[in-house]
Amino acid sequence: MAFFKKLKERMFKSSSKIDEGLEAIVSDGGAEEAVESADQIAARTQAEAEAAAEARRLAQEAVEKAEAERLAARAEEERRAKEAAARAEAEAAEAARLEAEAAAAKNAEERRIAEEAARKAAELRLAAEELRKAEEAERLAREHAERQAEEERVAKERAAAVAEAEKPQEPLRTTLTPVAPDLEEITAAPAAKPGLLGRLMGRAAPQTIVRRTLDDDMLEQLEELLIAADMGVDTALRVTANMAEGRLGKKLSVSEIKELMATEVARIMDPVARPLPLYPRTPQVVLVVGVNGSGKTTTIGKLASQFKAAGKKVVIAAGDTFRAAAVEQLQVWGERAGVPVLTAAQGSDPASLAFDAMTKAEADGADLLLIDTAGRLQNRGDLMEELAKIVRVIRKKDPTAPHNTLLVLDATTGQNALNQVKVFQEISDVSGLVMTKLDGTAKGGVLVALADKFGLPIHAIGVGEQIDDLQPFDPQEFADALVGYER
Repeated sequence: MAFFKKLKERMFKSSSKIDEGLEAIVSDGGAEEAVESADQIAARTQAEAEAAAEARRLAQEAVEKAEAERLAARAEEERRAKEAAARAEAEAAEAARLEAEAAAAKNAEERRIAEEAARKAAELRLAAEELRKAEEAERLAREHAERQAEEERVAKERAAAVAEAEKPQEPLRTTLTPVAPDLEEITAAPAAKPGLLGRLMGRAAPQTIVRRTLDDDMLEQLEELLIAADMGVDTALRVTANMAEGRLGKKLSVSEIKELMATEVARIMDPVARPLPLYPRTPQVVLVVGVNGSGKTTTIGKLASQFKAAGKKVVIAAGDTFRAAAVEQLQVWGERAGVPVLTAAQGSDPASLAFDAMTKAEADGADLLLIDTAGRLQNRGDLMEELAKIVRVIRKKDPTAPHNTLLVLDATTGQNALNQVKVFQEISDVSGLVMTKLDGTAKGGVLVALADKFGLPIHAIGVGEQIDDLQPFDPQEFADALVGYER
């Protein structure tokens, strides 16, 4: 475009000169002027020829340049088109590859899922078949055992009656108040009068075993009996429901009912009967908590004596700085057990004492540190906060402490023990229980309710005031003593 503009300018200048010459010719006259006009014409003609030649040359150059530019543009467009086509082809190939890989992965995943589902289905079918076979075998064995037991019962009933009458009475293994005496009333029937020959000879007929059909009325009476023994409604219903399973309509004697009840109670207690665990890390910090009068101080003394007898180095911290004479009482127990007791002035901060006791026990290489705490009611917020403070301070010394938190419970408190466990567990993360005063008038059923509801380990039970009267918890012996069953 710039070339053509320049060409037009040059042609315009040429046209102006021509016009000027024509004007000069027209305006001037005479022969001389004609000659001059001829020269001018010749000059003009030559100029015009040169201008035309220049114009043709410039035009030819413009055409050649335009053609070259067109060819170059066309080549560039073709190159770009080829590159775009190549890119499009490459992208299409990449997309096809990715789609193929995705399809292959999807098919592989679907195959894997299908194979996994088939495997699980086969396992479920196999497990169901094995369960069915096991249930069938158990049913057949149970029916066989029941038939055999019934045959043996019928065969031995008369001999058992005589043996029962002549059997000497043995003392109970513990003084736990059993719930069994009321079972006699539940299953009792009118006593049979001696026969005519017996009356004439002055001898009574052999004593017979009284049996009663296990029905809804009898189950309701058993539930009331267990509830009265502090077992609680939920646990009593659970025990009686398990006793009734497969036995409704059968006639049972008092001894058989006691055995069933003891078995079900022991089944609840078995998972929680565990001794206090001992850890390799020393000193192992054992925090002892509980309400006033539950027996914390005596329990600590008995534990210290047992651990020392087992070869452990024990230290006691008298953290009950709230109650008058509490420190002196614990010192007496420490002397009995031969264990040092770390003390502080009455009214001082028990959390500070606990911290210092941990430092002292660590320096002395003690295996266990037993920390006593002030007896507190679970409804006293200030005292419970003090217990929470003790736990926080202990954890500043050792983030894993206390390694055990024992809650000491008084068996005579009955169902209130459930609330105590709930509150103390929230404050101090109780790890195990010790039940005391089972040698008194306690009914003891609350321990079954605690095991059923909380599942906390029961480490020991207290059956007396002597230093060796803290016994490991045996679920079967406890269940037998609770219901009054003699094995």
